[in-house]
Amino acid sequence: MNPLRTTASRCAATLGIAVLLLLGAGPAGANSRIKDIADFEGVRDNMLVGYGLVVGLNGTGDTINNMAFTKQSLIGMLERLGVNTRDGNLQPKNVAAVMVTAVLPPFTRQGSRIDVSVSALGDSKNLLGGTLLVTPLVGADGEIYAVAQGQVAVAGFSAQGAAGTSITKGVPTAGRISNGAITERELPFEMAQMDNVKISLRNPDFTTARRLAQAINAFVGTEAAKTKDPATVHLTLPPRYNGNLVGLLTDIEQLRIQPDQIARVVIDESSGTIVMGENVRISTVAIAQGNLTIKITETPQVSQPSPFAQVGETTTVPRTNIEVDEGAQKKLSVLSGGVSLQELVNGLNALGIGPRDMITILQTIKASGALQADIEVM
Repeated sequence: MNPLRTTASRCAATLGIAVLLLLGAGPAGANSRIKDIADFEGVRDNMLVGYGLVVGLNGTGDTINNMAFTKQSLIGMLERLGVNTRDGNLQPKNVAAVMVTAVLPPFTRQGSRIDVSVSALGDSKNLLGGTLLVTPLVGADGEIYAVAQGQVAVAGFSAQGAAGTSITKGVPTAGRISNGAITERELPFEMAQMDNVKISLRNPDFTTARRLAQAINAFVGTEAAKTKDPATVHLTLPPRYNGNLVGLLTDIEQLRIQPDQIARVVIDESSGTIVMGENVRISTVAIAQGNLTIKITETPQVSQPSPFAQVGETTTVPRTNIEVDEGAQKKLSVLSGGVSLQELVNGLNALGIGPRDMITILQTIKASGALQADIEVM
C-alpha cells in the first residue's frame, strides 16, 4: 500500500470528522438549556436584611454626636450586656451603624451558612478591620431567618495625610463576610409532594413558551406541558414519574430549545453603549450626518512695564481664541431595506460616526418608521 495515499486518506478522514463536528456543534450552540432560560415554581431566593453595629474600627467609626441612632444602638447593646452607660458621656470613634443584607437560597437548611454584605449607614469613613456583632436578619414577613456575625472584609481603602491630602480606592464603607450568617429558620416548601409545577420564562415570549412545551412533551411522550401565557408553562406530572417530580425536573432542565426574541435596540446614553438583537431590520433609508465643533482656546499673556519705568506693574492679560468647525460636508448614505444585523452595523460604521452620534441616528430612523425594532433607553 502506498504510504502517501494512506496518509492522505487519514488526513481526509480526520478533516471530514472535524467538519462534521463543527456542523453538528453549530446549531447546538444557538440553543439554550431550559434551566438557563426559565425558573421552576418555588425554586427562588429570598432577601434578608438587618441592622447592626461594627466595632473595632481604627478611629473611622460614626460621629456619635451626629448619629443619634448609632448612640442609641450602642447604649441598648451595652445595657443588654449588663453595662449601664446612660449617665456617662459616650464618645467612641470605633463603632459604626451598618445595614446587613443577604440572600437566602432555596431549600437552605437550618444550620447552613450564607454570605452577607455590610454597608455603613452613618458617617463612618472606613469599615476596615471592623467586626460585625450579632445581627438578626429578617425576611419580608418580619421573621428572623438567619443571624450574622464576623470579621468584615473590605476591598477598598482610604488614606489621608496631615496636610489634608487624601486618596480613596474602591468603597471602604462597604464590605462582605463570607459564610457570615447561620440559617436559623427554614422555608416551609416541599417540592417532592407536588404533582404539577409552573415553569416561568425569564424573558416572556409566545414562541419560546410553545417551543419549551413541545420539547417537554416530546421527551416525556405525553401532553404533560401546556402553555398558559407567554411567560408560563404548566407541567403536570406524567404517570411514569409518579412521586418523582424532582427527577422529572432534573431531566427536562437539560433539554435544549432555541429561544426567540423580539427585535430590540438597547441604548445606554450614559456610557454610549448600543446593543442590537439579531432580528433588527430597517427599511430602505437615506442618512446624512454632520458635526458642529466649537473650540475655545485660552492663552494668557504677560504684560509688564517698559525697562526703567517709574510706574506700572506686571499683569496677566487674557487672550481668547474661538474656532468654529462645521465638519466636512457629508453626502447622503443609503442603507438598503431588510439587511442583516452585520450589514446594518457595517452601513452605520461606513458613515464614520461614533457611538454618541449613532444613538441619535438610530432614534431618528425609528422616528421615521424605518427601524423595525423597539428602542429601549436605559
